[in-house]
Amino acid sequence: MESKEAVKLLGFWVSPFSFRVEWALRLKSVEYEYIEEDVFNKSPLLLELNPVHKKVPVLIHGDKVILESFIILEYIDETWKQFPILPQDPYDRAMARFWANFAEEKFWINAWTALCTEEGEDREMYIKQAVESLEKIEQELIRGKSKFFGGESIGYLDIALGWISYWLPNWEEIGSMTILDPTRFPATAGWTENFRNHPVVKDKLPPRDKMFVYNQWRSKEIGAQMASARKG
Repeated sequence: MESKEAVKLLGFWVSPFSFRVEWALRLKSVEYEYIEEDVFNKSPLLLELNPVHKKVPVLIHGDKVILESFIILEYIDETWKQFPILPQDPYDRAMARFWANFAEEKFWINAWTALCTEEGEDREMYIKQAVESLEKIEQELIRGKSKFFGGESIGYLDIALGWISYWLPNWEEIGSMTILDPTRFPATAGWTENFRNHPVVKDKLPPRDKMFVYNQWRSKEIGAQMASARKG
């Protein structure tokens, strides 16, 4: 039986981790209250609900608090059964989790670090590693021979990797770098278009210009911290 308890989401306007949760809730037509957090001036509510990591997103479902975007996605899928997002087959479900973690630990980190790193050999190394990670994601899309990772409709892995469709181009523009070359990665390029234009996604994305200013500022700030740490 579908849960009728109130659903609230603490998020940050530019966080792809928050958007993952919103996409999943919208896909399942779950009504929720969105609460915007200032992650640079954290509210007492956020600190109370997530005292360990002090991060968004935080999902509140009745009196239950669920943390970490991937865990929240699974909770949503198990709580609201309509439009399943995780594969039903245990092996396919395990592989979806594997690729979501791979993209987070390899592709995301290298692409973002490349943006935050000054021009030079280190930056080129991070770009190279990001491209190598993307090659593996491209092969996974080709293997599936479908519009989305989840088949003909979006699923867990599409939502987990959704940032590639919108945030990555923003990073590439700011950093004057090319990671997702459409001629080299046609399957991924096609998927980004399909995902970004999905009805659940297309009107639930941060303003591009505002995001550009934020990512430009944030990458410079982190880059300065990295440079300072290297100098010791």
